[in-house]
Formats: sequence, structure tokens, C-alpha cells
Amino acid sequence: MPYTPSGFFCDRLIRERERRDGEGSLNKPLRFNGQDFTVLRQESLQSKGLFEDDSFPATVESLGFKELGHKSNKVKNIVWKRPKEICENPQFIVGGASRTDICQGDLGDCWLLAAIACLTLNEKLLYRVVPQEQSFSEGYGGIFHFQFWRYGDWVDVVIDDRIPTFNNQLVFTKSAERNEFWSALLEKAYAKLHGSYEALKGGNTTEAMEDFTGGVTEFYEMKEAPKELYKIMKKALERGSLMGCSIDSLVPARFETRTVTGLVKGHAYSVTAVDECKPSQQKDSKVRLVRLRNPWGQVEWNGPWSDNSKEWTTLSKADKDKLQHQSAEDGEFWMSFEDFKKNYTKIEICNLTPDALEDDKIHKWTVSVNEGRWVRGCSAGGCRNYPDTFWTNPQYRLRLLEEDDDPEDNEVGCTFVVALMQKNRRKERKMGANLFTIGFAIYEVPKEMHGNKQHMQKDFFLFNSSKARCKSYINLREVTQRFRLSSGEYVIVPSTYEPHQEGEFILRVFSEKRNTSEEIENRIEADHPVPAPASAGEESEEDQQFRTIFQEIAGDDMEITANELKNVLNRVITKHKDLNTEGFSLESCRSMIALMDMDGTSRLNLQEFRHLWNKIKQWQGIFKHYNADQSGSINSYEMRNAVNDAVMCLVSRSGFRLNNQLYDIITMRYANENMNIDFDSFISCLVRLEAMFRAFQAFDQDGDGTIRLSVLEWLQLTMYA
Repeated sequence: MPYTPSGFFCDRLIRERERRDGEGSLNKPLRFNGQDFTVLRQESLQSKGLFEDDSFPATVESLGFKELGHKSNKVKNIVWKRPKEICENPQFIVGGASRTDICQGDLGDCWLLAAIACLTLNEKLLYRVVPQEQSFSEGYGGIFHFQFWRYGDWVDVVIDDRIPTFNNQLVFTKSAERNEFWSALLEKAYAKLHGSYEALKGGNTTEAMEDFTGGVTEFYEMKEAPKELYKIMKKALERGSLMGCSIDSLVPARFETRTVTGLVKGHAYSVTAVDECKPSQQKDSKVRLVRLRNPWGQVEWNGPWSDNSKEWTTLSKADKDKLQHQSAEDGEFWMSFEDFKKNYTKIEICNLTPDALEDDKIHKWTVSVNEGRWVRGCSAGGCRNYPDTFWTNPQYRLRLLEEDDDPEDNEVGCTFVVALMQKNRRKERKMGANLFTIGFAIYEVPKEMHGNKQHMQKDFFLFNSSKARCKSYINLREVTQRFRLSSGEYVIVPSTYEPHQEGEFILRVFSEKRNTSEEIENRIEADHPVPAPASAGEESEEDQQFRTIFQEIAGDDMEITANELKNVLNRVITKHKDLNTEGFSLESCRSMIALMDMDGTSRLNLQEFRHLWNKIKQWQGIFKHYNADQSGSINSYEMRNAVNDAVMCLVSRSGFRLNNQLYDIITMRYANENMNIDFDSFISCLVRLEAMFRAFQAFDQDGDGTIRLSVLEWLQLTMYA
């Protein structure tokens, strides 16, 4: 979906300001939709009424948009009810939250429920997502809240407790205990976060794992899993990591179908434990076991080490107790590690970040987080297959500062994980959005360019191959991969596979040792403008022509208005056939006068006009360079270079450097529907840039780079520029 400067960029500035104030942290989460749980609950208690959430109402719109939309027969008999209308003595949590509290309903969100089951294994993490001290008795006002990690921020999501039912039974997630509702309400809050219940259909367990923890997930295909996979899994669980696995189904129609062994293809499972035991008939060797859980709460593995298999008779009571073995149709079962590798296709491990870990004994990551976006016509350059635009993608400078303490295979280097996540695609499904195919490449920065924060240009990528890259571009919410490179400086280039695809993303870099990553061109700078000195030499033939035309149009007062400026410029421009332009608009000429009008008369005298023309001549040369085909316009992807060239020409008078967000704004403001910028728009853009910088410098009396404006001053500044 398209973005506007007044929408996206204002929201982004607000988010950045909130972060500076501590908002978005675990201790001070953002209020989703601006709703304050404490205030709303107090209002409900004072009014003695039950809270009704207008932002996620008990209507079809909250159910879905297609299969659960207005035209669907599935929703006709659904009734929204509060727990007190469903059963007697409803409880938020009965006897502690556990993985048996999660049973899947009529929604294809097993990926979410598998993650919730993993979450119950770590009480600290669980009660961060599911705040305690919520109940249906003391302080009950029909309102509950849950907290999720969302693209770099923690958010608090408020809901009412009206839940979809059919024949007085919960339609979606439910607990094995009929009067327990925490899992159903958690699912509702997560549905609200993404716009509807239907938005949760189909997904990857890692997506929810990360939203519960803010962690980073690594994938392992069983066919390509490292030899030490069992050790990796055991260490991961000891570190509090969340873990899921699944069996791929090659035939889409056979998703979530039970095999003869009791396992289900195309279905997400939780890995809840990894352990070893020593059967009595085996003297020396131990058997490695994995415990898994089916989020259905039923349908289990029936092979070796299943609930009632003969293998359990070979264990001592102590071993059985250690493994918490029980025979129950609860969806949880043990199997040998070898059978696990043979039957499952892939495993996902969500490693926790420092803010999710408080125990100093637990391994922690160093994390760098960067927000970004791809903008059509400016920074949506596509992958390396598109060399003309690839270089325009956002670029992030990575500095690997410390090498590993215990390098494997005697290889010296820095281990780090890069995670590229696209934002909001699930929420925008109802508008037809699908996941982009995304990936990234990593390039080594030559030593002579260390510390240089300039955006790498096209030639750099034409003559340098990547040092590392993701295995493949793929249409997942997040692409993640682990690397080991020598300490030094690198550039990470995240992109969609195809160019011109517009969307937001976050790029995270995790490492065991210190690293830093930051977006290139993340500063806005300006030098104080100094008027260009008048030439002491003789006037050129062109200067003489200008003086003549100026006198002819200006009259006795030797000053010209915007209309007269338009006539002067267009009479001269028409002589430059290679520009193929229709000339300057009246609006452009008004902006030029605003830039050069030193005495506030809304007119230009000859000296001001000469200064303006010198600028236009320089900009004209730059435009001609990029308008090599003489089409009369330049490609918006080249606008960055054209602006940079203009800066170099004018650096002694009004030098400035822009950040990537401003390049995005320039493209949206001045490019046409074909992502091209004509001569008039090009000049207007540069005039406006210099005018706004000059105005800022006038207000920045102490030179600290910040100004404070009243509403009137802001309007006066922006209306005249």
C-alpha cells in the first residue's frame, strides 16, 4: 500500500520520540491503539459496566475478511459471549498456565498455539506476555490485556472478553479445562494486533515465538542439520529458548493429515524437552529422547517411546519420574532423537535477546536494531540481478569489533546472526498484501573506506562480489542466517527480490561479542549559506542577453514578480533544445523568489536574479548529465546521485546531506507516476531544499541543530517556502 510523507514519516518521528522517552521498552510498553488498560478498567469499574472494545468490536469485521467475512456461512451462527455467559465460575488461569491449556479450534493457527505451548515452559516469559493479577472476580470489568514484541517495540494490547462461540462452545482456541480462558483471550489479543482472527490463519511458529520474546530464530532443515544438533537443542532449552518443528507436506491438499505413525504433516509441534535415559538392557549407551507436543491436545506418535510403548518398561522408576512420563491423550509424547530426525523436516529455535534474560549465567546476545523501508522509485532496488537499481536499496554499516572466544575448527572470526523482517504484511492481507520475497547480501568495506558513511554507489557493487549472503530469497516474514567473518567493516544490503516493491522492514544483527550496525546516510546536515560573490570579470554574451531581457521585463523599478520571472526563465530555457522541457511553472517561480528574496518584497532585483541564474545553470548541467537520452526527465533512482552532485557544486554556499527518509520524500513529492522527474521538478526540489535549510539556519541562533517554533512561525515558514 502507498505511504504518504504526512502519514508514515510523521508516525515514524513520533515513534522515535517515544523511544527516546523510554516508550516501547519492556517496562514501558507502547499502548496499542492508544488504549490505557489501567484507565479503561477504572472507568468500567466506576461506571459498573463491562468494557466493550470499539477498536476490535464483537462483529464480523473482527472475525475476518474472506473465509470468515460477511459472505461466509461459517460466521452466521457465531455468537460473541463473555466467559460468565459460557460457564459457571470462569477462571483466567486454573492451577497455573501449562501447555495442556492450549487446544486448537476451527482456525488454522497451530503455528501460534505451538508457540504458546513453548511459552508456558518459561514462567518469566509467559507472565510477561500474559500479565498476572487478571481475573473474573476481583477488579473484573470485562477488560484484559496482553503484551507482545512488535517490530522492535513492546506493545500492550487491550481487549474485552467477548469471545466467538457456537452452541455455547468456543470456536477458536480453548483450554482442556472448560472454565479456563487465558489462552482464548491471548489468541484474541493477538488477532486484534493483526486486524482479525482470519489474519492468523497459516504461519510459522517462529513468527509467534519472536512476538512473545523479541528473540531471533534460526532454522535447521533436518537433511542439512549439523552433527551436533542434539547438543544445540539441549543447550537452547537450557538457555530458555523456544523451539518448534514440523513435517512438510508436498501435497497442499494433504496439509494437516495424520500419518500411520500418528504424526501430522503440515502441522506445527512444540519441542518441550530434550533428555537422555539408560534402558536396563543397554549396559553402556544412553538413549537420547525428545519430548514434543501437538497443539490439538490429542493425536500422538505411536512408535517407540510413545506413551504406552514397551520401551518404558526398561526404565527405572527414577528415570520415569525424571522424564515426567505419563500415559494420557494430551497431545504430548516422547520419541527417540533418531526417530525425531527421520520423521520431522525442520526445526526452529528462537534464541532470546538480552531484554528477555535477567540471569547473568545465561548466555546473552549483543543486538543492533535498525528500521527501514523500501520505497518504489527510490530505495526499492531489488536483488543483485538488477544492477541498475540494486545499489539504491537501504544500506547498513556493520562493524565487527571482537572475535569469538572459542572459535570452532581453529577458525578465527566473529560469529553473528542477521535477521531481516518485513513488517505488517499479515495485517494487510485483507487489502491483498502477500509476503514479499526478501533477502540480503553482505559486502566487505575496503580499508581505505573505513569510517566513511557514504552510501555505496553502483560501481562498487558492479566490481565487488558479496562476502556473504542469505542462502536464498524467500517469502517468509523473516530471513535469518548465521555467519562468521573476520573483524572489520561490512555493508549489509537488505532487499526484495523484485525491484519497485514497497514496504517496511527491520534489520537486526545479533552477535556473541560486540558489534555495531547503523544505517548509512542517517544524518541531515547543512552549512551556513553564503551568497555567491559577484563576478569581477567582464559579462559574458549570455549575461548581457539576460540583462537586456531583465530590463525589458522588469521596467523602471528593475524588479520582477513570479510571473515575470517565469517569462524571463522560459524565454531563455527555450533556447536549450536538449532539455526538452515545457518550461517552469508559476509555482516553481514562486519558490525561487522565496529562496532568493532577501528583502521580503516578493520580487527579485537584478543581483538576486543573477545569483539565482548561476544556481540554475549549475543544476542544469547536472540534469543534462543524467538526462543522457534527452527524454526531458531523469529516473527517480538516479535522483540521489543528481542531488549529491548538486551538493558538491554548492557545498561552499549551501552544503547539505540528506538521510534516506528524505530521499524517499523527494521521490514521492517530485516524481511522476512513471517514477521520472522532469527539469522543472528537479529545479523546484533543489530550490526548496536550499530554502528550507536557509530558514532553519535563521532560526537556529545557537547553532545546536535544533529549533523551537510556534504554530504561527511553523505556518509562516512552510507556507512561504
